[in-house]
Amino acid sequence: MSILVGLTGGIATGKSTVSKYLAAKGIPIIDGDKAARYVVEVGTPGLQKLVKHFGTSILLPDGSLDRKKLGAIVFSDKEKQQLLNELLHPAIYQWMDEERERLEKEQVPLIVFDVPLLFETKVKRQYDHILVVAADEKIQLERLMRRNQLSEEEAKQRMDSQMPLAEKIRQADDVIDNSFDLETTYRQVDKWLEKVKKSQ
Repeated sequence: MSILVGLTGGIATGKSTVSKYLAAKGIPIIDGDKAARYVVEVGTPGLQKLVKHFGTSILLPDGSLDRKKLGAIVFSDKEKQQLLNELLHPAIYQWMDEERERLEKEQVPLIVFDVPLLFETKVKRQYDHILVVAADEKIQLERLMRRNQLSEEEAKQRMDSQMPLAEKIRQADDVIDNSFDLETTYRQVDKWLEKVKKSQ
């Protein structure tokens, strides 16, 4: 039976860095962001739902989703953010469940679910282990501003739209501190991986 790991963190704490490192080690990753992109591709029911509720202004000229425009709408409004989650999460988790079933049939020993809003969507019960990637708040803010080309106010708004990182850490089984250099992060991941494999 596969061990199911929920990998999450705060925005710009480095969850994707850890996810990519695990993938490079041959561990299958079920990526929530990939699922979220898949369910809003042109022609999907997901995109149609978004247009119905948020209007055609969220579309690019080719009919695909303008993620930056949608982000500007939902990150400044808690109710709209909740609506977005309600519209898309059922399809996202269905896609992820189908991937899990496929991998379990292949009898892989460890499956990692890369889920940005794992705690916010209250699905943590389905995982055997919860791994949270954290970082110093100042570093997190700087990374987010640089990565998404946001002002400090916009970046803080996005950070505030999520559950506080301290609360995610409190609920985690294990924490990777990604405040330092990559080698330090990778060493922590290797140590965690050894621990999880011993629990099999």
